[in-house]
Amino acid sequence: MTAEPLVFGEVLFDCFPDGTEKLGGAPFNVAWHLQGFGLQPLFVSRVGNDVRGKKIRSAMENWGMSLSGLQLDDRHETGAVSVTLVDGEPAFDIVDDRAYDHIDSEVLPVTRPALIYHGTLALRNQTTATTLQSLTAELDAPVFVDVNLRAPWWSAEVVTRLIGNARWVKLNELELKKLSPVDTEHDTLQTARAFLEKHRLRLLIVTLGEAGALAIDSNGDTHFVQPKKLSTVIDTVGAGDAFSSVIILGLLSHWPIQPMLERAQQFASVIVGVQGAIVEDKAIYSELISKWNGEIQ
Repeated sequence: MTAEPLVFGEVLFDCFPDGTEKLGGAPFNVAWHLQGFGLQPLFVSRVGNDVRGKKIRSAMENWGMSLSGLQLDDRHETGAVSVTLVDGEPAFDIVDDRAYDHIDSEVLPVTRPALIYHGTLALRNQTTATTLQSLTAELDAPVFVDVNLRAPWWSAEVVTRLIGNARWVKLNELELKKLSPVDTEHDTLQTARAFLEKHRLRLLIVTLGEAGALAIDSNGDTHFVQPKKLSTVIDTVGAGDAFSSVIILGLLSHWPIQPMLERAQQFASVIVGVQGAIVEDKAIYSELISKWNGEIQ
């Protein structure tokens, strides 16, 4: 690979009921995992000049991540989310007007990325949304959109426009239905196929929770993956981000779709076995990479 991915969007702390705070934010999680897998992603975001912001900078440095895309904000606090769990499924209370809502287009690093990854949450504020628009126009790199609909921080019009600029899109089954015509009577596969054709995507991935995931490519070929039964599930926070990180790794490594899906599901299954969205054990990443490198692609 001659170029690295650029990951754009929020970084924040997931605050759990027991008082534990864990680093999170879908783009940050993806960038963290890509670094763990041996890439050097450029993470573009913004943190407050506060204790949480300093913790994020320190964690990134310790993990070997570049800080060149991480802006410092003296006016707005670092992002935070209150996470509550009901039967292991997370619910989120996302605090408004945080540093990542104000990513500044005037201080962006110059790079030529292999792809641009972004979600949808950070684009709730016009400042950050305008910055992303400028960035994608200037760099003219293929875009991976990871849909993450968090009420009330999204609109169908905005998300649809973002998808229209993407080459690859990942979303879950519920998000697919929300962004598809309300009168559709199709099953998930038919709805996904219509969605891919409508937006002229190269690849659409739909995660199905405990049922796994499906993918449809521009040739109309369909692929499925089902997770193995897990003995331990702590929480599902960040599982989708783990999945996305391996999809990006696979796209940049030119993996066939089926093994790419299987490996993404495998890593997502690792993340649901820990609290929070990231892990700091580099052996987890190296062991998976060694395993995957030894497989026939």
